[in-house]
Amino acid sequence: MVEDILRAAGVVVLRRKSRKREVLTVHRPHRADWSLPKGKVEFGEHILAAAIRECDEETGYQVTLGPCVGTMEYIAAGRPKRVDYWLAEVVGDEGFAPDDEVDSIAWVPIKDAGSHLTYAADVELVQRAAAIPPTTPFVVLRHAKAIKRSDFTGSDDDDRPLSGRGRGEAKALAPLLEAFGVRSIHSSSAKRCTATVRPFARRIDVETVPEKALTEHAHDADAEEAARRIVELYARCEPTVVVSHRPVLPTLLDALAAHTGVPEDESWDPRLSPAAFVVIHRDSRGGVVGVERYPAPERS
Repeated sequence: MVEDILRAAGVVVLRRKSRKREVLTVHRPHRADWSLPKGKVEFGEHILAAAIRECDEETGYQVTLGPCVGTMEYIAAGRPKRVDYWLAEVVGDEGFAPDDEVDSIAWVPIKDAGSHLTYAADVELVQRAAAIPPTTPFVVLRHAKAIKRSDFTGSDDDDRPLSGRGRGEAKALAPLLEAFGVRSIHSSSAKRCTATVRPFARRIDVETVPEKALTEHAHDADAEEAARRIVELYARCEPTVVVSHRPVLPTLLDALAAHTGVPEDESWDPRLSPAAFVVIHRDSRGGVVGVERYPAPERS
């Protein structure tokens, strides 16, 4: 029998102050150590949401996430445990409130992290994070669960709506897209796609740009136009999410892989479940720093 892995999420929060780069650290009195903000993923919680929540709870800082910087795996209380860490940047501060879990926090110059942090693995994570250039995210999202084609009575498939499950997925996606600091929303003009990002658009008060070229019908007629459009959106280097359909995703991801010159691996696999997504982290020149895949969230 394979034991369930305990999942946890953490962040490496960096800032620049007085020409120096600093990392945010936490002191845990029950362990008498200095480490990085992290904590267990709660039941039904998406791992991205856990990373954001744990940083907020332990330090009072609200952050946006950058690329994943690494994973730690070890045995905790007799069970395997995996902790994923993301580079993060502060976007808000509610103020630190000490408790039994974390009684002190400290911003430490990166050059001093080796002597300040208790664990060598944490120091390595900080060094990896410090080597990552500034990035902007480009998210390719499959629309949330729609009602079955056989159950739809309308004449235009573009009008087929989300199911009840899909509406829940759309609500749950909003904080995950916000976690990456996405500010530009482009979507196939099909109803099930625009509805997928409607809660997010309302959350950040941004209009969704409809993209006819990314609908199934338009793609069937002219796949090259869909490929051209996704590359055009990518080249803008804005923090963007693009929503489309399962049959269109292979064209979009193939076009992005070819444009960036990055060899395709499992990260570029277009077989996404409804409401799942790929995040491409780009540097200032559009170069790929990292490609990550994330599962659909639990319904909100």
